[in-house]
Amino acid sequence: MDVVALYTHIEKIIQINAGIIVLENPGGFPRNETNLYLISQRGEVLWKAEKPEPFTSFSRVKLNEDGETFSAYTLGGHACEFELRTGKLISFTRLQ
Repeated sequence: MDVVALYTHIEKIIQINAGIIVLENPGGFPRNETNLYLISQRGEVLWKAEKPEPFTSFSRVKLNEDGETFSAYTLGGHACEFELRTGKLISFTRLQ
């Protein structure tokens, strides 16, 4: 499946059973939107990752070994953990 970026260009994709996790380049991405999301095999956005702060963007993403969660870092210095099924923020910490 060809993945088409919503706003900028794709930095990373991760294939999972539910679809494809997409991390877009934060440069030029709308600040009120999240640049980390899951799309279905048909190209529909299934969820957008919840942000720890309204105007931060994600810079890195990886699946966790438990198969239920994933982690991401923000440009604002947050280390975040999310539910893989929903993109809901489980926890975050601010790195100093």
